[in-house]
Amino acid sequence: MGLPPDLSAYPDQPGIYLYRDAKGKILYVGKARSIRKRLASYFAAGPKHPKTEALLAEFETIDTVVANTESEALALENAFIKKHRPRYNILLRDDKTYPYIKVTTGEEWPRAHVTRRVLKDGHSYFGPFLPARTCRGAMKMVQRMFQIRTCRIEIDGKLPRPCLYYDMHACLGPCVASLTTKGAYDDAVRDVLLFLSGRNEELAPRLRAKMEAAAEAEGFEMAAAYRDCLRTVEELAQKQRVQSLAGEDVDVFGDFADGGNLAVSVLHVRGGAVLDTREFFWEGIGDVEPDEFWVALLPQYYDATTFLPKEVHLPDEVPEEALAPIEEWLSERRGSKVAVRTPKRGAAFERVRIARDNARTSHVRRFRTVREAGEKATLALAKALDLDHRPSRIECFDISHLQGSETYASCVVFVDGRPAKGEYRAFRIDRPVPDDFASIAEAVTRRYERRRAEGEAFPDLLVIDGGKGQLSAALGALDRIGVELPAVGLAKREEELFVPGRSLPIVLPRRHAGLKLLQRARDEAHRFGLRHHRKARSRRTLESPLAAVPGLGPTSVRRLLSVFGNEEGVLAATPEALAAAAGKTIAARVGRWKASREDTGR
Repeated sequence: MGLPPDLSAYPDQPGIYLYRDAKGKILYVGKARSIRKRLASYFAAGPKHPKTEALLAEFETIDTVVANTESEALALENAFIKKHRPRYNILLRDDKTYPYIKVTTGEEWPRAHVTRRVLKDGHSYFGPFLPARTCRGAMKMVQRMFQIRTCRIEIDGKLPRPCLYYDMHACLGPCVASLTTKGAYDDAVRDVLLFLSGRNEELAPRLRAKMEAAAEAEGFEMAAAYRDCLRTVEELAQKQRVQSLAGEDVDVFGDFADGGNLAVSVLHVRGGAVLDTREFFWEGIGDVEPDEFWVALLPQYYDATTFLPKEVHLPDEVPEEALAPIEEWLSERRGSKVAVRTPKRGAAFERVRIARDNARTSHVRRFRTVREAGEKATLALAKALDLDHRPSRIECFDISHLQGSETYASCVVFVDGRPAKGEYRAFRIDRPVPDDFASIAEAVTRRYERRRAEGEAFPDLLVIDGGKGQLSAALGALDRIGVELPAVGLAKREEELFVPGRSLPIVLPRRHAGLKLLQRARDEAHRFGLRHHRKARSRRTLESPLAAVPGLGPTSVRRLLSVFGNEEGVLAATPEALAAAAGKTIAARVGRWKASREDTGR
């Protein structure tokens, strides 16, 4: 622990402070109107929050960054949290990557498509869509009702005829000069933006005017299309409207905490209609102060969104002085006033109550239901394998390599039937000849020798991806280092379980809860190991001399290395073998490169 600092050395100004450990790693980032006064509160006498006590026990130094205003300090805090992900900060984590609809409004002829990445690229994003299937439905409606393009082709108006989407009335056909005008297309894009924003009150009059204009011009087919579109928009508006909030755009937050776990639900209200919800979870967070939690959460949440509402409603009483810098920061990002409120009555209060009810339901589904399912699976597994007790902690190993190159052993950890991703480990295995048995033995040895040396807990069950051979290799490694663990091998083909002391495998029903848990662990180990393997392959590709071959991209390099093993194998390959592996064009390029190397004596 670092000594209490000389507070007179710290500025009495707005800014951020950084608690660091002995290695200089940032443990916590905080913001303050006065850095000196805020730090003084940490070292004042009296009881402290458990998190604060743990932080003070671990830190070594405190750094500061001065800001001009508290709002600027808030922006700095958010940037540092986003970059360094300090362990003692409240971090916004989302379990899933939800789909968005992106409208490329930064292009001359905007297109709409589905994406799971939100970038600050000048385009418009709408979402997230929950559940994900609603995104596909929304995209179909965009195509059917407004007919803006979804393709990536360059629009120059020179194509002789449009694609099939035009014939299906799913695109206006801007790729052909005679089919639409820039004004008409931009008008359709504006309608799409209104539709995806949930601004049906603005969209409906526009569609009605277009319908009437088409009817007056005797374009009855077009008028009918606008009529159907108008009807759909009005029906959607009716379904979405739960309770009006004066037509405002509001984000409503609700929370529910129990057993040290926290769930937050966000209702996105646009034009008085609830368009969608979003959920976030924190496990083992303990008790947190409401003002600290929301002040930390909101900047992280809105830094990752492209749309900011006029109001944000919170469920807890937060001091006005804590809300002020958040309001100022949000207002600067939006370009107009954003109010952060804690409603106490009326429709807004009722909406917060609904958000909290949603958070409570999500909490039960996420923590209680999942926990009960995990306990059920581990109990079933203990019975099937005749274990002395329920395997609360399971560790699973898998080997990933490509023809013996870039071999990695992965170890994933499941606690009470759920992945503990922070404890995953990968081991690079350097062997001249591929040997899965030796690789398993090496990984198991390295893993449990280290855990024993560091006094860490051993698993209740060791799972090896493979049959008798892989399991025997793991058991042999454990025996050599003097560690005894219950172990099982899971063979992929028939999903048979091999256990020590039994000549015949255990075959469980396909729907057996314990078997499903082992399969999840095995698949997770494979995924985790494959990720490291692919990263290594990518590095190898970039570093390979083959990357210098003119006209040979990373994909071609990887293909050649996968077929011939290494650069020497590529150099030794015949033109026929190269052509069979990567095509005549690639073979010719490699051939010219080989000839140039020979000419230069390399």
